[in-house]
Amino acid sequence: MFDDIKPHLIELRKRLGISVASLIVMFFVMFYFHEPILTWMVEPLNTALVEVGKKSVYAAEGMVTTSQVGGAFFVALKVSFFAALIGALPIILSQIWMFIAPGLYANEKKMLIPFIVGGTIMFTIGVLFAYYIVTPFGFDFLITFGSFKFTPLINIEDYVGFFTKIMFGFGIAFELPIFAYFLALLGMINDRSMRNFFKYAVIIIFVVAALLTPPDILTQLLMAGPLIILYGFSILIVRMVNPAPPLEVDEDVNLDNDDECKTKNI
Repeated sequence: MFDDIKPHLIELRKRLGISVASLIVMFFVMFYFHEPILTWMVEPLNTALVEVGKKSVYAAEGMVTTSQVGGAFFVALKVSFFAALIGALPIILSQIWMFIAPGLYANEKKMLIPFIVGGTIMFTIGVLFAYYIVTPFGFDFLITFGSFKFTPLINIEDYVGFFTKIMFGFGIAFELPIFAYFLALLGMINDRSMRNFFKYAVIIIFVVAALLTPPDILTQLLMAGPLIILYGFSILIVRMVNPAPPLEVDEDVNLDNDDECKTKNI
């Protein structure tokens, strides 16, 4: 049995090696640019802190601080890794595809470019949506709440971890149509199965939104709402790729029902 899966393990190790190598190379590139990247990441927080200073007459404008001796260095590492993972995403997606490609038909293997391009675009849309739509509302609510009593002093280490969690959460969530498309391409799902699973999907979406967003209902809805829309969009995609076969109707049962109806009428 081990001899059967050994080639697959070797191939998996190769694909993982290439993915990790691309991530390491991208990490050093992003480390060189970590300062402008960090400025971009902190901008929503600074905007919220400025708003706190304008709204509150009891507390001064908040500050971004660090509580560790090497805090700035470790933040630079986190920022560089975050940016490197996004930068290496096309290569990582290509390696995932190359690992599963041997089990696909020739026409399915042609979907390599759409998989890489589509996956990268949807991940980027998710990150931009989180950055420009979700974080302004979420940070404004969380930081403003209670600011009339306390001056917000935000730890940069905690903020970077919190920020990357939200960005990656939205980025991965927005991959839903891409994954649905390729599961349908492989024949694993169809539009009927997705429609039947919809009520459970809504519950799962709200649970995921609660785990990946700040603990306020507004931000959770800002994540759950688009995900539900994306799920509906995924159903349309799956219907085009792998439509469910028509339900089989038992003609004998229908005939019996018709006879019963006629008998009752008589």
